[in-house]
Amino acid sequence: MNKKEKSWVLYDVGNSAFVLMISTIFPIYFNSLAEASGINEVDYLAYWGYTASIVTIVVAIIGPILGSLSDYSKFKLPIFLTTVLIGVIGCAILAIPMSWILFLVFFAIAKIGYSSSLVFYDSMLIDITDEDRVDKVSSLGYAYGYIGSCIPFVISLIFVLFYEQMHLSIQAGMSIAILIIAIWWLCLSIPLLKNYKQTKYISEIKPNIKKMFINLAHTLRDICKTPHILLYLLAFFFYIDGVYTIIDMATAYGTALGLDTTMLLVALLVTQIVAFPFAILFGYLSKKYKITYLLLINIVAYLGIGIFAVFLSNQLEFWILAVLVGMFQGGIQALSRAYFLKICPKEKTGSYFSIMDICGKGASFLGTFLVSLVAQMTNSTNGGIIVLPIMFSIGLVLFIITEYLHRKYLIRKNMQN
Repeated sequence: MNKKEKSWVLYDVGNSAFVLMISTIFPIYFNSLAEASGINEVDYLAYWGYTASIVTIVVAIIGPILGSLSDYSKFKLPIFLTTVLIGVIGCAILAIPMSWILFLVFFAIAKIGYSSSLVFYDSMLIDITDEDRVDKVSSLGYAYGYIGSCIPFVISLIFVLFYEQMHLSIQAGMSIAILIIAIWWLCLSIPLLKNYKQTKYISEIKPNIKKMFINLAHTLRDICKTPHILLYLLAFFFYIDGVYTIIDMATAYGTALGLDTTMLLVALLVTQIVAFPFAILFGYLSKKYKITYLLLINIVAYLGIGIFAVFLSNQLEFWILAVLVGMFQGGIQALSRAYFLKICPKEKTGSYFSIMDICGKGASFLGTFLVSLVAQMTNSTNGGIIVLPIMFSIGLVLFIITEYLHRKYLIRKNMQN
């Protein structure tokens, strides 16, 4: 990789530590705060899911506006920096002892910063590498993000699990762990902030706010007029729902089932380790096989994972689930990003990726909300998970239709040329 590609990958290494923290230690910490306030395990799972849903709504609203603005020259980097700082500072504040309600508030702020930064981070890919290297670099981002995030996580885990041996309180151990993650995220953001240069943008020097909204409307109109892009976004909406919901709620789900928290953390650490070689593998396979087939394999695999999760009941099954998720998590995310980058206009990646982000965040909102709602309605943690395989199935069917329409589009375009 060249310097810009390495800098881009390093940001994934930095923010992935935050993702791993909110997927593992944060839900367990929140559970302890909730239990101390007399909240039962079903409501705990629901409140955690509802908070994740609120975050996705906020990002879905501001994402397209910021994404459109970032398509103008010299705007992408400053807005990206702002979102990173919001995420890092929000994360650092969580190190301060607080009630469970305040914890959810600042957790939401930190995650809004993180999620918003990804709108610009994903669209930066077209500026830092050649188009024929997009698949590989995208996969490497996820791969090194998974394995690199294990470094601060393991260090943090030492303070969380062995705080008594260090003569610390659990609160002190948790505070140190959170600060480690915030500092790691900030430090590994610096290379990209220093080396990134926007090369593809709208040529106007100064953005016109009215025209920006008009351009966003035109982007939506163009997408609606391009059936294969529209249908891909719908397919992405449904299948990525399960992926994000599993990431957001895996530990909360295991904790609500009463599984051992230490083993849950170790299992999810294994997920990151397994994800590293498999993300690289899918990046390598994308050079030999059509990206469509690889993406189909990942969606089908996640459908099976969703069905398996419905019947999960013990520690061994959670370990199996963790390994399976690790095998396909990086692949489905990297391939989805690379596939969309290939079919959207290169000079409007900010606008198009903001729309894609709406679909991803909207799906995450729907998934976490429905899992939480069904769990409360059925008074069963397993009952809520039935939502996931249903949405994977819908996504699979829509993606198959998408590829059929994409092939027709390419044939028609070649005939016109």
